[in-house]
Amino acid sequence: MALHTPPTSHLHFQIRRQNLSRIRYRLPYSPPPNLTFSVPPSHSLRVSLRHHSITPLCRCASVTSSDSFDSDSDQDYASQPHQIPQQNKVAFLELLKKSSSFLPHVTIASTLLALVFPPSFTWFTNRYYAPALGFLMFAVGVNSSEKDFLEAFKRPAAIIAGYIGQFVVKPLLGYVFGIISVSLFGLPTPVGAGIMLVSCVSGAQLSNYATFLTDPPMAPLSIVMTSLSTATAVFVTPFLSLLLIGKRLPVDVKGMISSILQIVVTPIVTGLLLNRFLPQICNAIRPFLPPLSVLVTACCVGAPLAINIESVLSPFGLTILLIVTTFHLMAFIAGYFLTGIAFYGAPDVKPLQRTLSYETGMQSSLLALALANRFFQDPLVGVPPAISTVIMSLMGFSLVMVWTKRKE
Repeated sequence: MALHTPPTSHLHFQIRRQNLSRIRYRLPYSPPPNLTFSVPPSHSLRVSLRHHSITPLCRCASVTSSDSFDSDSDQDYASQPHQIPQQNKVAFLELLKKSSSFLPHVTIASTLLALVFPPSFTWFTNRYYAPALGFLMFAVGVNSSEKDFLEAFKRPAAIIAGYIGQFVVKPLLGYVFGIISVSLFGLPTPVGAGIMLVSCVSGAQLSNYATFLTDPPMAPLSIVMTSLSTATAVFVTPFLSLLLIGKRLPVDVKGMISSILQIVVTPIVTGLLLNRFLPQICNAIRPFLPPLSVLVTACCVGAPLAINIESVLSPFGLTILLIVTTFHLMAFIAGYFLTGIAFYGAPDVKPLQRTLSYETGMQSSLLALALANRFFQDPLVGVPPAISTVIMSLMGFSLVMVWTKRKE
């Protein structure tokens, strides 16, 4: 690189040590009388005098002259126009990645919109739930690896604790609140049966996504818990319904297995394989998954409320809302504190408490609603599951917001 400097009686070079590179300067005129070089002791400077030229050869990081010429400044000015679009692109990608933090607000907004204008969500019928939840599981799979799931299976105690929370603690709470709704609040018996039915079904896939937002390393463990409870619900849910409600509900075994494959297994495996063999594609689509997941979750929350708006606004709606909210609140609390007692002293006890709180407090209320509409003649049985679908989503993602901020 040739550097032409104006005639001057004094030229001063400062040579730094970092990022050493060979730089060549030619001065096409006679050497000035006073020429000084500031060189670190550990480096050498070789100056060769030729006719009308002086060539200092050295290892240096930057050369600054006392004259007005500054090559670094020119390079900075030249690079600024290219840096601005790059900075805007990075800011946009960061905004996409952080869009999940708006999920609780979007959930509340979708609930209010469903109450004020139900047709805004009535188009999102039950046939869209399987692909919608499958997309959420795909997003979890893209951000995970097969090692995470192998590590999850190495924690049988935590898996068993999650199973107990879903099929022991939660049904007991459901039975208690079902009895209270009839004996204390004077609600019809079918309403109490609906509350018990909600407590008998398996965990919700939304709990996996809530865990992923709060504690990403715990997401595979949450998925294993939910998959296990869903797979065994074909036997456990009919038994619990017979024990608590007094009516044995036939559950479609093939339908449940197909649901697990469509909603959980296939999307997660697809995401894992894509992350393993095509990481470039994953890196390209990963920033867009959070905002899309927020929209999908909003639809999964607003649609059940909009479709069952008549049941929610029934004469018993407000009382049922209070009971179902208290039921879910107690389930979240029980899952959190019982896990703290059982795993006291574990290095990751807090993330584990949050995970099992989601697993205990959030269940597949849509399955309970489908069972109520299919196997019970009284439509009041379906009112608690319809309200539960909205309440457990609102409470779960509100906890996501609270716990995420507390972690920060």
